[in-house]
Amino acid sequence: AKFGAMVVCCILGVGQLVAWNTILTISDYYYQVFPEYHPSRVLTLVYQPFVLGTICIILDLVTKGAGGFSAYMVLCSIVACFGIANAHVEGAMVGELSFMCPEFIQSFVVGLGIAGAITSALRLLTKALFDKSPNGLRKGALLFLVFSTLIEFICIVLYLYIFPKLPVVKYYYAKAESIHRETEEKKTSRLSNKELLYQNKDLAVNLFLIYALTLSIFPGFLYENTGKHKLGSWYALVLVASYNGWDAFSRYIPLIEHLKLKSAKWITACVLMRFLFVPAFYFTAKNADQGWMISLTSFLGLTNGYLTACVMAFTPKSNYNALETNALGNLLVAFMLGGVFAGVCLGWLWLIGTNSSF
Repeated sequence: AKFGAMVVCCILGVGQLVAWNTILTISDYYYQVFPEYHPSRVLTLVYQPFVLGTICIILDLVTKGAGGFSAYMVLCSIVACFGIANAHVEGAMVGELSFMCPEFIQSFVVGLGIAGAITSALRLLTKALFDKSPNGLRKGALLFLVFSTLIEFICIVLYLYIFPKLPVVKYYYAKAESIHRETEEKKTSRLSNKELLYQNKDLAVNLFLIYALTLSIFPGFLYENTGKHKLGSWYALVLVASYNGWDAFSRYIPLIEHLKLKSAKWITACVLMRFLFVPAFYFTAKNADQGWMISLTSFLGLTNGYLTACVMAFTPKSNYNALETNALGNLLVAFMLGGVFAGVCLGWLWLIGTNSSF
């Protein structure tokens, strides 16, 4: 039963980020339709501030290839709806799984990485299938979106009808309800969000910095600042696939106990060392060939997934009750999404000194 719950958690992780990764992965189509509007940068920027509300699954492309400003604004509005869904779902899921066993939250984090790998693989497949056909880029993007929507519906069914009925999940729900009832009867207060944040400030700051650095490079820099190479229109897709593949793989590594970073100081040191990626990407884009850029992008994904999994593995605390662990999970997600937003904003700085206009 526990293994089954872990599998469901992993699939829910895939569904939680598949919409976001869909937006990122079909950016090559958006660049064809809206070449003057920096779609990989703008859509991620539009996405993040709206990470607060309810679910939106279906995306309808509003143009047939001659995209104007009004159509682009409609697309941005739809992307904002995805943003509203993202944090609502991610905050709720991380908070809920945090008061259960550590394996559940780790499986969910692994699923987040798998979502990127799946979307990249599907995008490469759809591009290969429709690359030579008339209007092929649009057809591939539409097929890709249909498949992503199907994954979302599967996850909704799993969460509503399968996950709550698993015996191990019922046990944790009953335990949480018992703790809540006991707290109400004794009128004991849980730690405030401020106290929880102070006790776990290193984890929160690390998550913020991990995603601020990553999103300052991925995906905007990869689509717009890496130049032209032999792979042509495939180049950016290969870079994104390299990042997503290694990000997914690295999230499994902490599941091996002796390969997991267990010291908060070591995690912080590794997080700070990642800022060396900024000069590394700058000089690689200026002076190196595509092989070096693919390798560097792979290492960016490797460190992002591994450090995220290590930080989230610290989340369930034995000295916190279920309500406090739930609140802590939501706080960490808030800092992670804050880092994503900061990174997306910082990513625009790469345009300074280039021929591209803001």
